[in-house]
Amino acid sequence: MTYKLNKNFVRRYGPWAVVTGASDGIGKESARVLAENGLHVVLCARRESALQTLATELTANHGIQCRVVAEDLATASGNARLMEAIRDLDVGLLVAAAGMGTSGDFLGGDIAQEQQMLMLNCAGVLQQSTLFAHRLVERGSGGIVLVSSMLAFMGTPRAAHYAATKAYVQSLAEGLREELKPLGIDVLASAPGPTASGFADLADLRMPFALSSRVVASRTLAALGKRGTVRPGWLSKLLGWSLATAPRWLRVKIIGGVMRGMTAHQEQRRVGAGGVS
Repeated sequence: MTYKLNKNFVRRYGPWAVVTGASDGIGKESARVLAENGLHVVLCARRESALQTLATELTANHGIQCRVVAEDLATASGNARLMEAIRDLDVGLLVAAAGMGTSGDFLGGDIAQEQQMLMLNCAGVLQQSTLFAHRLVERGSGGIVLVSSMLAFMGTPRAAHYAATKAYVQSLAEGLREELKPLGIDVLASAPGPTASGFADLADLRMPFALSSRVVASRTLAALGKRGTVRPGWLSKLLGWSLATAPRWLRVKIIGGVMRGMTAHQEQRRVGAGGVS
């Protein structure tokens, strides 16, 4: 089913949009929504075969153009090559959906994996935001969407580092929105709750009541230019409202309880493997 954005969307943010993390989840569905509304799309992620499959689908179904850029955006060189690959395009929108997550006990984490997450979720987003902001300001209009998380608003036991990376993204988006708005650039942070995508498997999470990536993508894009932060999904909204007046220490404890439920299988797995007596 096609999701229609408002009539001004294509004029303000087209004709081309760049979507990172487009091989799966929120990025993939964002690309689909944009194509349905007539925008040409640059698809960027590491998995070229998945991007080519999506590009074929979008051009066949919606008659738009696609460009595939297979790069690792956790590296400075990958981000630089992305910008080189789109130099000739009139890009009016960046949807920065590339990201990764980890969960479980901090002391049991893999430092190499945590550092990779830091580079992708923070350094990569910083580089993309900087490069695209300069380009869009020269253009005179455009939009930037940074994918945050409902965990961005408090420390989160059993996802401590992931939540910290998303706090960075949330804060960056909030600050950029005020700086870039007078220059014609709309900036939005999207802070969804549990979302059905490949993310949960990679982060080793069990997420009940997960919202579809399609819903998150469509509600996020519809909010661009209207507010600074959107919380797609009832759980993200519920936690936001219910915890708004709670002291930060209490929010940390409450969200820690939520994460214990999402990671309980990890403890059971360790017990089953003889890791806990």
